[in-house]
Amino acid sequence: MNSNFEKDSEPKKDQGKNIIIIVLVLLVIISGIKLYTDYVDRTKKTEEILLLSTENNELNQRLDSVAYQLNLRIQEIEKLGGDIESLEQVRDQLIAERNSAKQRSASEIAALNQKINSYSGLIEQKDQEILELRAMNQQLYAENQDLKSTQAQIEEEVAQLNLQKEDLQEKVNVASMLKAENIEISAINSRGKERVETTKDFRNRQIERIKVSFNLADNKVAEKGPRNVYVQILAPSSQPIFDVAKGSGTFMVDGAELFYTVKQDIIFDNSGETLTFFYEKGSDYVSGDHEVRIFVDNYQVGTQSFSVK
Repeated sequence: MNSNFEKDSEPKKDQGKNIIIIVLVLLVIISGIKLYTDYVDRTKKTEEILLLSTENNELNQRLDSVAYQLNLRIQEIEKLGGDIESLEQVRDQLIAERNSAKQRSASEIAALNQKINSYSGLIEQKDQEILELRAMNQQLYAENQDLKSTQAQIEEEVAQLNLQKEDLQEKVNVASMLKAENIEISAINSRGKERVETTKDFRNRQIERIKVSFNLADNKVAEKGPRNVYVQILAPSSQPIFDVAKGSGTFMVDGAELFYTVKQDIIFDNSGETLTFFYEKGSDYVSGDHEVRIFVDNYQVGTQSFSVK
């Protein structure tokens, strides 16, 4: 009985072992399949990551290229005086996207590529605008050159007119300058006797005062009004004779300060009135030739001389 039981149990043990082996084999197969599918998934994901990385790099290159092209158009349009605000906004957006550190997804890459493609039309449009601006600038340049030429002609004509005006004014100024005529120099002694200057010399004993008389010649061009008339007596050394205590002083001629001997303020009315000046030196005159110069305002109008023995 026991012998038969043992005989029956042995096949059952063998059968259990076989089942275990089969289960183990199945587990090994399933594990292998799992490992293989995991490997395939990892490989696929790696390939997708590499592909996305490559596409990102290519996209960045496209962003760089479009930003560069836009920048060239911006510089050219700005130089030609066009509006660059919208282009600058697009360029700045591209640069900001290019500098973004995030890893883009496939859908984001596709969307950006589509946007970049749309910028090709914008660039073509700006190229046409540049051509129009160049043509406009060339036209404006030509018109400006014509204007410059016309302006140069006008300036030349104005310069000629100014020269003519200055020349005419100079002639008027010269014509309006007064002249002293009928200049007469006398020596008056202490008794009031007057000796008119002739070819004979004055003697110091005859000179109590020097009298200078003249009139201003007719001049219808000269402006009527107040004038300063100066008489300057020069010694033989060419030094002016003056005494501040007796009314002498200084005046300006051609930027130089000169001493005058006597002075009168008159109202010029072109009447030819005789003007008379007296100067009492108070001391003997140096022997020799003396020169009398007459000035009106700041220019000389006449001269005469006398001699003292």
